[in-house]
Amino acid sequence: MLTSRLLAMPVLIAAIAIAMGSGIDALVKGVAPGAGLHHLLAWRFLFGAVIAVAVFMAKKRPRPSNEAIRFHTMRGLLQLFCAFTFFYALTQLRLAEATALGFTAALLVAPVARLVIGEKLSPVAIIAAVFGFCGVALAVFGSNPGGGPEVGQRMLGYIALFSSTIGYAFVLVFLRMRARHEDATTIAMFTNVVPAVVMLPVTIGLFGWPALSYIPLFLILGILGYSVWYLMTLAYARAEAQILAPLEYTALVWSALLGLFFFDEWPGPALWIGAVIIIASCLIVAFESHFRTRRAARMPASDIPD
Repeated sequence: MLTSRLLAMPVLIAAIAIAMGSGIDALVKGVAPGAGLHHLLAWRFLFGAVIAVAVFMAKKRPRPSNEAIRFHTMRGLLQLFCAFTFFYALTQLRLAEATALGFTAALLVAPVARLVIGEKLSPVAIIAAVFGFCGVALAVFGSNPGGGPEVGQRMLGYIALFSSTIGYAFVLVFLRMRARHEDATTIAMFTNVVPAVVMLPVTIGLFGWPALSYIPLFLILGILGYSVWYLMTLAYARAEAQILAPLEYTALVWSALLGLFFFDEWPGPALWIGAVIIIASCLIVAFESHFRTRRAARMPASDIPD
C-alpha cells in the first residue's frame, strides 16, 4: 500500500506537468497571432531565463566549462529553432493535430543517434518508425480539409512541424551526449538564456516593444515553461522512466479538449487512428530499446535503471 502511494505521487506530478504543457501550447496558439511570434518567443525565453538563472545561482552550481558553454550555445540555438517552428505550426494546425504529429520526434531519435554518435539501428526500431510514419500519413491526408488558402497554410504548418520534430530529435541526442557532464539545472539555464540572448535584441531592434497588455501573458508562459521542466524533473527523480513515459501521450487528450473548447476544433477519426499508430510505434521503440539494454547487460529489465 505504501509503495503504491509513493508511486502515485510522481505519476500525479508528471500528469499535471503534461497538462500544463498542453495549456502552454493552447496559450501560444491563442496569443501568437496578435502578439507576434517573435515577441512571444523573445519574452517567454527572457522570463524563463530570469527564473532559470535565479535557480542556478540559488543552488550554487559551478561555472560551466568553456567546452560546455560552446556546446550548450549550439544546442540552445537549435532549441530556439525547434520552438519557433513548433509554435508557428500551432498557429496553422489544430492543437490535437500538432500534438499527435509532434510525437514523431521520438521515432527520429534512433536514426539521428546513428548519424551523430554511431548508435546501432535495430530492425525493430526501423520497422516501428515506418509503421509510425504510416500513422502520420493517415493523420495528415485523412484529416486534411478541402479549401483554398487554408490548405496552403496547413502545408506550411506541416513543414514547420516536421522541421521542429527533426530538430528536437537532434536536441534529445545532444542532451544524451552531455547528460553525464551537466546537471538539469545547468541545462535548463542554457535552454532559456541562449534563445533569450539571441531573440530579444533582434526582436526589439526590428519590431520594437510589444504591447504592454501582452507582457503578463509572456510572463505566464515563462513561469509555466520552467514549471513544466521542474515538475517533470521532480517526477523522473522519483519514478522509473518506463512508468512515466507513456503519460506523455495524455497530452493528446488535453490538446483535443483545449482545442475543442477554445478554438472549436474537432479532430476527425483519421487523426485519432493515426495518433494511435504513432503512439504505438513510439512505445515499441521505447520498450525495445529497454530490453535491448537488458540483453547487452545480461540483467533482468527490472534491474536496469532508466
